[in-house]
Formats: sequence, structure tokens, C-alpha cells
Amino acid sequence: MADKRGMPDLDAALRAELVRLTRHTQASEGSSRATRVVILAGGRGRRLEPYTSILPKPLMPIGNKSILEILVGQLADAGFRNLTFSVGYLSHLIRAVFDNGPGRGVDISWVVEPEPLGTAAPLRLVDDLDSTFFAMNGDLLTTLDYGAMYEAHKASGNVLTIATHRRRVEVSYGVLRLEGDERVRAVRSYEEKPEMSWDVSMGIYAMEPLVLSRIPASGPFDFPDLVQALLAEGLPVGAYAHDGLWLDIGRQEDYQNAVELWEHGSRLREFGEVFEDEVAAPAHGSD
Repeated sequence: MADKRGMPDLDAALRAELVRLTRHTQASEGSSRATRVVILAGGRGRRLEPYTSILPKPLMPIGNKSILEILVGQLADAGFRNLTFSVGYLSHLIRAVFDNGPGRGVDISWVVEPEPLGTAAPLRLVDDLDSTFFAMNGDLLTTLDYGAMYEAHKASGNVLTIATHRRRVEVSYGVLRLEGDERVRAVRSYEEKPEMSWDVSMGIYAMEPLVLSRIPASGPFDFPDLVQALLAEGLPVGAYAHDGLWLDIGRQEDYQNAVELWEHGSRLREFGEVFEDEVAAPAHGSD
């Protein structure tokens, strides 16, 4: 459905998220242009095959840009312009895009994974991570305020802060609570296709240099392993909740949602400043 001007009939919250995605953001006062951001872009992306047989996952298109170009633009607008790409699979394609993109306003350095190293081990390849830095997946689409997360992390005293999002997951079966030990047991409750909610990692981390010493000197190592190692030592690990838009482009469903949302966002940009007045107002009905 659409309103009388042809605007998609979206609820106010979603429309607000689209505005945030399609307009520039301002750098937060506490964020620093010197803060390093390590973007992990070396994965194979098997969940998106066959697309990723010819394109690395971070270059999957959303509208007329790749996911990674959108992410880099958001970071630059938020004041984070000192970027390091950790690349591996089809890395020459990623380099071709960013080595030939003048005017981006960011400084990009590169490290190459000699073999698949997981999500945390590539950090040991990056030189001079001697102050607070970000590490994040290169295949996500979100309206997270990176500057606000940076400031919250610095104020928290955490060695690692994980951006989190509340995900609802529907179990596709009828779920029973049973009692007894025999083959035929008593049914105490039955719930058809229940929904469960979890706080999940968004793949965005604010980190202190101390955590790097907990990454083994060789071999693959993932962020869950790193978090477990820090918790086992009693080091402070925190979560930064984001209740806005977040899509994990590694999932087929999320990728399709991202494409559709971006198409809406492209249309909404055409309305310019007029659309801003509509964000807080209920969507109009169709004629």
C-alpha cells in the first residue's frame, strides 16, 4: 500500500530507521578520527552460495552499492576514517573496489589472511593496535550509532564491549513439556510454534589492546573463544544494546530484507526534506 504521494505505507519506527540509513550522520563528540576500525572481510560466505562463488560476501550489492561501501560510508560520516581491511577470499575484488574509489575521505590499510583464521585471529596481523579500537564484520547493515557505542565503552571500563540486538526466533514445531522416564510420558504443556528471544552479537566490538594478548600466536580463533577466555580471567566484558535496524547479511533472509529495505530507502530519499516531517506522523492511508 502507499499514501497519496506514492510513499510506501510503512510504520513510523521503520520509516525512522530508513531515514537514518539514507541520510548522513554526524560524528559524536567523543569519537576520534584516529580510532582504528578493523573490518573483517575475509570470510567465504558459504551461507550465501551460489552468489559468493563469484563475489566476496562484503561486495554483495544493496541497491547501487556494496554492503561494504555502505558500511565504510557510515563509519566515515560518524568520524571513524582510519580503517584496516582484513581480507582473504577473493580479496583482489575488494581491493579493486576500494583502491579505485577516490574521494571516500577514509584512510585504508590492508592485511591478508594467509589461510582462514576465523573472526578474532586476524587481529594479530594488524600492527599498532595500541589504543581503543573497533573490530567488526564487513557484511552487516545497521543504524547503530558508532560514536555513542565508542563513548559508552570508554566510560564502562570494559576491555571488550559487544554490540547486541534482541532477536526473536520462532520454533517451527509444537513444543511439549514432558514428565517421566518411560517411553510414553505425561504431557504437562503444549505450545504451538513458540517464539523465543535472545540477545545476540551484532558482530561489532569495541576493544582495548589488552585483549590481543589472549589471541593465540597461530591458528584460527573466533570471537566466542576470545570472550570465553576473557570471562575465565574475570576481565570485564560488556554489552551495548541496539534496538534499531540490524541485518546479518550472511543470512539469506536478512540479505533479501536488506535489498527490499534499501529499495524503500532509495524511494524515500526522493522526497527530500518533506519526508522528514512525516517520520513521527502515522502513515497515511491509501486513497
